[in-house]
Amino acid sequence: MRFKLCAVSALAFLAVGAGAENTPPWMNTSLSPDARADLVQAKMTRDEELVLVDGVLGVAYQPGHRKPLTPELKAALPVSAGYVPGIPRLGVPALAETDASLGVANGGNMRPGDTSTALPASILTAATWNPDMAFQGGAMIAKEARAKGYNVLLAGGINLAREPRGGRTFEYAGEDPWLAGMIVGESIRGIQSQGMISTIKHYALNAQETARTVMSANISDSDARESDLLAFELAIEKGDPGSVMCAYNRINNVYACESHYLLSEVLKGDWAYKGFVMSDWGAVHSTVQAAINGLDQESSNGSDRADYFGKALKDAVAKGQVPASRLHDMVHRILRAMFAKGLFDKPPVKGPVDIEADLGIAQANAEDGIVLLKNEKSLLPLSETKRQKIAVIGAHADLGVPSGGGSSQVLGIGHSKAMEVRIGGGTKQFGGQVWTLPQETVVFHANAPLDEIKKLSARGSAVDYASGEDIEQAVALAKKSDVAVVFAHQHMHEGADVIDLSLPGNQNDLIAAVAAANPHTIVVLETGGPVTMPWADKVDGIVEAWYAGNRGGAAIARVLFGEVNPSGHLPVTFPITESQLAHPIITGQRPDNRITWTNGTPTAYDVIYNEGSKVGYRWFEDQKLPPLFAFGHGLSYTSFGYSGLNAQGGNGLTVSFDVKNTGTRTGKAVAQVYVKPPYGAVRLVGFAKVELGAGDVKHITLKTDPRLLAMFDSDANLWRVADGDYVVRIGSSSAEQAAVAKVHINASTVKP
Repeated sequence: MRFKLCAVSALAFLAVGAGAENTPPWMNTSLSPDARADLVQAKMTRDEELVLVDGVLGVAYQPGHRKPLTPELKAALPVSAGYVPGIPRLGVPALAETDASLGVANGGNMRPGDTSTALPASILTAATWNPDMAFQGGAMIAKEARAKGYNVLLAGGINLAREPRGGRTFEYAGEDPWLAGMIVGESIRGIQSQGMISTIKHYALNAQETARTVMSANISDSDARESDLLAFELAIEKGDPGSVMCAYNRINNVYACESHYLLSEVLKGDWAYKGFVMSDWGAVHSTVQAAINGLDQESSNGSDRADYFGKALKDAVAKGQVPASRLHDMVHRILRAMFAKGLFDKPPVKGPVDIEADLGIAQANAEDGIVLLKNEKSLLPLSETKRQKIAVIGAHADLGVPSGGGSSQVLGIGHSKAMEVRIGGGTKQFGGQVWTLPQETVVFHANAPLDEIKKLSARGSAVDYASGEDIEQAVALAKKSDVAVVFAHQHMHEGADVIDLSLPGNQNDLIAAVAAANPHTIVVLETGGPVTMPWADKVDGIVEAWYAGNRGGAAIARVLFGEVNPSGHLPVTFPITESQLAHPIITGQRPDNRITWTNGTPTAYDVIYNEGSKVGYRWFEDQKLPPLFAFGHGLSYTSFGYSGLNAQGGNGLTVSFDVKNTGTRTGKAVAQVYVKPPYGAVRLVGFAKVELGAGDVKHITLKTDPRLLAMFDSDANLWRVADGDYVVRIGSSSAEQAAVAKVHINASTVKP
């Protein structure tokens, strides 16, 4: 492959000069990334600069305008998401890019037989409330990507779950800026600790998937800064990603990838971001506007309507429509990121990886993020010593655990064609019409919960399975069993939103029927986000397992049998019904997942975010709406108490308190601090996950970022903390108030 040859030629170039007079000065690692970028850029021709800003799809077939590829370029393509040729004569490596939110993706089996360790969905990682777990997962993916020859990971998804029906909710880190910023920032840090560039995406307000290329997310500057943009700001500060990927959608009627406001004013201006902005695949719509407003690289020119950053950009620079200084800045940012993240100094080397170690990380992640939502009569954990008849029902639990679909699709370790299941179809009533639903393919990861439950069941126990397609058969099995474990699945994927939060097909009826037949029923949800549960009061146990990754079956079984004490907490609010959402009907959605067309073009539409910065739990509390399960909620097989709350105000806020394990077994508490300012809505301002033995006490002190106490003043372009009394509360969810204090905080301002 040309990519491999490019890497080798760059290494040879550097080796020849090592220790000699002709050593390239930009290979002096004592210099700053900016200085090194300046040195190599000074040797580049304009044509060479243009090479670095114009990427192609990473496979030989180029869609769209089908720009012819040279034989040399075809040979170089890494068979992945994207490729940007290097400059061999200067030792500038190519950018070999892979989708990698949940592992090294291989959508459509583009690299036949190439499997990778599949991490759990990002929403599960957010449910760990454990930034260190996010770091480990990021580092694991990066190691596998390097071993496959990649040096850019298209990861770091952080769009807030402003619309919980959004098709990529599973790829993101929940609804709160602080939690999402800490989790995604650490994941990016983990990736880049291995000598890789990570992106952060999709910048910004890409909360919906259906018709994402024609929607406009309309919101005020202050509301965006206090919600979706704050999540990006915090994660960028913590993770320092080499690249920001701009989104498909429009923001206030301007495409994100040519928004001066987003790219130049906020990102590169207020936040002083030094990396480069790459486009999403197919998200570029212009040459001059995109370039002068802040886009640095067209990632896949074949995915766009034209090659905007190829000859068109060259001509625009020659005519002065795009200043040569702007092209120079675009290239400098790309080179700087390559130096800063190690692409020159630590090129990837293909080779084996420690699969068992990586699978262990995936399993630990899953075990840390599975959420115990309900446990009436202490039905869980199941006994590992008592003989019992266990019915396992539904959701292909005999096959594996499901994953979300789209560009993040990983073909996990052990994958085969048998792990791909067609689901859906049929019809659905919506808006007074009957719609024909599309069929979809779900990729399962090869770790069947049924097998793992059998392994942990007591000797002599009978564990039987029913698919759930025949409700009468499932009921018959449930009736003759001591306990029934019903698995339920909601499929989410890129490119389309789910029409509602109901479990699809007959699953709600199945659960209700099994619960009526067996009073000891547990439901295990394998979903990409919140779902409604009309049967919630009829079952004793509810476990949210999300999309649990390559060892998900083992993780679920270990939680069910108590080998793992559950410690996941919800990163999103679960509503009772969609009527509680800020947008009860999702704008622009059709049950058949198709786009509405008018006069031969997709119909543009606006999503007006009147809820402003009140996303998720902030909306629910502001509107006095009781959720089904609150943001931050999560149960344990032990119990915790909070005491000694001490809130110190003045010029900032510091909160300290004690957490005690008041139960009989070791467990992990997720202590959460919320603040209600003298204006506006409540906000999560800090959290800590701590492991405690029975009777142990941990003293926790958290200092609050002042932006979490502030409102954004768009006229003055700064954060304002108001003078006044703030209510501080601690607990294990946004709805729990284990202890409350009031503290006075002085007025202050913070620059963005």
